[in-house]
Amino acid sequence: MKFGKRAVITLAVMVLASFVAGLLWREAFDARIPSYLSGVVGGLSALAAWEILRGRR
Repeated sequence: MKFGKRAVITLAVMVLASFVAGLLWREAFDARIPSYLSGVVGGLSALAAWEILRGRR
């Protein structure tokens, strides 16, 4: 898979994971998720997505 396509998919996964984490946090605690925690969730999901896509050559 080409680098550009892999980067776009990884970015989409990162944004989606952060959004879902924010929704779950709001439902659980009735408050906004701290930005650093949302970033951690997005970053970890991006790393996982990048590695999965990298292995599919």
